[in-house]
Amino acid sequence: MRAEIVAVGTELLLGQIVDTNSTWIAEHLASAGIDCLFQTRVGDNLERIVEVLEVALGRSDAVVVCGGLGPTQDDITREAIATVMGVPLRRDPALLAAVEAVFAARGRQMAPINAKQADLPVGASPIRQRIGTAPGLVCPVGAKVVYALPGVPDELREMVERAVLPDLLARSGERAVIVSRTLRTWGTSESGLAEIVAPRLEALDRAGPGAATIAFLASGIEGIKLRLTVKAETAAAAAAVLDAEEAEVRALVGDAVFGVDDETMEHAVGELLVDRRLSFAVAESFTGGLIASRVVALPGASRWFRGGVVAYASDVKHAVLGVPEGPVVTSAAAVAMAEGVRRLLGADVGLATTGVAGPDPQEGHAPGTGFAGIALPGAVGEAVALRLAGSRERIRQIGTISALDELRRRLLARA
Repeated sequence: MRAEIVAVGTELLLGQIVDTNSTWIAEHLASAGIDCLFQTRVGDNLERIVEVLEVALGRSDAVVVCGGLGPTQDDITREAIATVMGVPLRRDPALLAAVEAVFAARGRQMAPINAKQADLPVGASPIRQRIGTAPGLVCPVGAKVVYALPGVPDELREMVERAVLPDLLARSGERAVIVSRTLRTWGTSESGLAEIVAPRLEALDRAGPGAATIAFLASGIEGIKLRLTVKAETAAAAAAVLDAEEAEVRALVGDAVFGVDDETMEHAVGELLVDRRLSFAVAESFTGGLIASRVVALPGASRWFRGGVVAYASDVKHAVLGVPEGPVVTSAAAVAMAEGVRRLLGADVGLATTGVAGPDPQEGHAPGTGFAGIALPGAVGEAVALRLAGSRERIRQIGTISALDELRRRLLARA
């Protein structure tokens, strides 16, 4: 069974609304084992919607359309589907009564224009609404099917789970799941990561059906992701394949992998600190509190996070953290900040950042110059030079994750 998603709405093409519906539908199709090979967005134009639907039906078994089922003049998904089916629209009295009942329950009089939400292409069946006013549609087109759903996310999701997915599975006869797992990496470029993983990709190509697939996903300031995907008969079988594949990839990539799925860099650091029973404090200059902000967003951070100091001015670095007089964008200053905040807040581990976010140079250093200072128990403090690029905000964000990653790697080395 191959499905396709069509999102209707000129506002999507103009960038006024982000199309989260297609992403959500695709994820749930995959979880049900339904392949989704195409997604299309089209504006509120009858000819173009008809064209898109005809193309979709020519290459897919099922088409899920979202949007265009409202009561206004530009809501023309029903008309487009009826055109593709080659049938007229008919008004369903039972549906009309259901729409009227929704308004009555809200203490409002239904406007005459809302009556069009009870129109069905002849041969289609409704998906009764439980949240909004717009029913969905199940429209057979020969041996294929078009599902039409309202664009309001809550309404759409309820109909997908209650009606669309069960109907698709019944039509397909398939009982499979498609499951993905994402490994998050830091410190390696996409091309560099591709070279490292190349032997595994070649092995999977030779393995044929049933093997996992690997995709590379750039994610801006959050590093490069490796998405592992497998199709299997059951969730348990898929998990077993993913476990084995994750082990193969980790053996190649090593400690560049810092998390799985939604796990962040600060989550990885927190787990290591808890495991080693260490407390943590941070002193920030050019990152300006971003590290502390990310850390305190973690549930349970109070178990290991003592606190932070934003020492932006040089005299604060000297007076509060004990940084010696002199330049503050140096490795020595970074170490002194880390040791100072560790001492000040009574933490086992101290992390510090100092540098130049830009746009102007500072102390003779170009924007993007930075240092991360690290103070660990029983070890001499050390600093790592950071070479960052981009806008002021990007430098701060990348510097935050880079500093946390340097700490993560050192904690990993402490058994």
